[in-house]
Amino acid sequence: MMRKLLLPLVLTATFGSSLAWAAEDAKTAPAAKPAPAAEYKSKSPQLKRAEFEALLAQPESLLIIDLRRPDELTAIGGLPVYLSIQAKDLEKSLAYIPKDRTIVTVSNHSGRSGVAADFLTAHGFKVAGALGAQTYEAEGGSLTKIEPRPSNTAEAEKR
Repeated sequence: MMRKLLLPLVLTATFGSSLAWAAEDAKTAPAAKPAPAAEYKSKSPQLKRAEFEALLAQPESLLIIDLRRPDELTAIGGLPVYLSIQAKDLEKSLAYIPKDRTIVTVSNHSGRSGVAADFLTAHGFKVAGALGAQTYEAEGGSLTKIEPRPSNTAEAEKR
């Protein structure tokens, strides 16, 4: 008889303590990660190689704004002529951007350049679209490899 009473008591104690541990684990476990924010979808067109090169054929009416950091330009390469404005500085640089030219914004895969193209369009600029430098290169376009300037310490060591 004692055995019959002991077995349910042991099972209850074991199961109950497991629930207690699970409840304690749930308290200390990190919260579930929120779902990632929806990726920004640019209203400006993403230019293909042929579209961009047609714009390059009229350089007097074109302005290329490259939004990438200097380290991205040296690692990946860029276009032969462009205005370098990092994405974070675009808003405070509006006064320096001519409104009489067609603008193409450039980033690595056209994410930042799509946002910038929409921003510039909203501020009255004539924007042809956004270009991803790596996408352009993958489509057979040619990027100019940019050599970083040597640091002052490297120059001093050469002397």
